[in-house]
Amino acid sequence: MSQKPVVFELEPEEQAGPNVRDAPPVPEFEEQTARQTRIETLAGGHRSGWSRWVWSLLAGLVATIVSVAAWDYASSLLDRLPVLGLIVSAAMVALALAALVFCLKEMAALGRLRRVDGLRAACAAARAGEVQQAQTQVAALQRFYAGRSDLDWARRTLTDRKADIFDADALIDLAEAELMRPLDARAVAEIEAAARQVAGVTALVPLALADVITALVASLRMIRRIAETYGGRSGLFSSWRLTRAVLSHLVATGAVAVGDDLLEPLLGGSILSRLSRRFGEGLVNGALTARVGLAAMEVCRPMEFQALQKPSTRRVVQRALTGVFGQRTAGEP
Repeated sequence: MSQKPVVFELEPEEQAGPNVRDAPPVPEFEEQTARQTRIETLAGGHRSGWSRWVWSLLAGLVATIVSVAAWDYASSLLDRLPVLGLIVSAAMVALALAALVFCLKEMAALGRLRRVDGLRAACAAARAGEVQQAQTQVAALQRFYAGRSDLDWARRTLTDRKADIFDADALIDLAEAELMRPLDARAVAEIEAAARQVAGVTALVPLALADVITALVASLRMIRRIAETYGGRSGLFSSWRLTRAVLSHLVATGAVAVGDDLLEPLLGGSILSRLSRRFGEGLVNGALTARVGLAAMEVCRPMEFQALQKPSTRRVVQRALTGVFGQRTAGEP
């Protein structure tokens, strides 16, 4: 018994399939890009041209008035009391030299921060570039940490292994894994110490403003030490710029709020309802200090978190505050 032939209808060749480039972008990527742009805008703090002119003219005018007044005072004092005039003149010269040294140190600290920002942007761009660009950025990172004796082993390991890698992304990941791992551990230790101090003072000291002053001082010291850990330099204006960038990062990422959902893994249950008011405030202040420290890590780090996992806020808070409000189990790191 013969079977009839079967006809298959094929699509015409001119009908092309959907183009991948015409597909709509992923919403998560759009949200992440918008958030990163918002962070950079808030952290940058660029002033307008008129604002820079006004502040520059005001600073120059004040400096001129103060200098002329000091010169007139020293000249008149030399005419009336020569010995005292010489002493005052020498003190003014010493003050001017000290101010010059201070300005030079501040400029060096600000330049160091700008260099860290440049390294972060260059490493992020090198991930999507050619392998030669990635090798250049890895060499720049090694030069940046050339004077750090605590990173000698990491630099040697990176030098031995980077010659076998011919992928830009993998090379940047290797540099992050070797150079950033010990620095991240040290920065997390600083965050835990600051959070523990703030939580302990808030819970044990009954003074009204003790927790506020302690949190402010501990946070500023923590931010400065984290910056120094990653290669920055401490200074008055550089610390102010760094603190402003950290606070802008917190506001932009919405990481300021804290509640029972963050503190629940520490002891379990509704913590703030089971503890006294002072101990609850200590937990909240310690958690907020930890979040400020983690934001400082992202701002001060010369590389973004890619190869290494970003420290978890809950884990950092748990490790920091169990030493104050509880005992760790044996064998827990």
